[in-house]
Amino acid sequence: MTINNYIDHTLLKPSATLKEIETLCDEAKKYNFFSVCINGFYVPLAKELLAKSNVKICSVVGFPLGAMTTETKVFEAQQAISDGADEIDMVINIGMLKSKNFVKVYTDIRDVKIAIGTNTLKVILEISELSKNEIVKACQICLDAKADYIKTSTGFSKSGATLTAVKMIKKTVKDGAKIKASGGIRTLETAKKYIDAGVDRIGASAGVSMMVNKELKL
Repeated sequence: MTINNYIDHTLLKPSATLKEIETLCDEAKKYNFFSVCINGFYVPLAKELLAKSNVKICSVVGFPLGAMTTETKVFEAQQAISDGADEIDMVINIGMLKSKNFVKVYTDIRDVKIAIGTNTLKVILEISELSKNEIVKACQICLDAKADYIKTSTGFSKSGATLTAVKMIKKTVKDGAKIKASGGIRTLETAKKYIDAGVDRIGASAGVSMMVNKELKL
């Protein structure tokens, strides 16, 4: 398995233009990345641009704060799937987790997963905002809610992925869910460390530069 199979080629900045999304999709096709990860507005365009490729479309929900109502997240997720997304990356309700309202955190994730059915759901924890105990608890809730992946970060908080957090997540979920590391992963060497630590997907905007330097063996 080569690095391209791990990459969710990502462009989530609010200023992303149509041209930049077109370039993102062209790059994803050229390097055969696993997916593009984009905001919901651009899903129909990506669906059109990637129609004759194997590249999947990942869209974000409740992004980047996670503080929307569950009903809003459900609608956003269903709309993205209807428009052509294959996968959903949703942000956990961080405030409810910190308030120890674990039932609300659970139902938030569960309802989005039910809404998208067999499509892949990745739950973003935003580890920079959480204590070690909160990360472990969030992982346990994600497992109970049948999330497919646990994702470290949005890339829009004070810091991104850490190897310490990934190892903690892996120890907690074991084989119960997959792991996506994102936020600050910009080199192939760094990506390899996360893959060695057990991640199944890398969210990165630097996928092209990783491919250019792909002589490093995984």
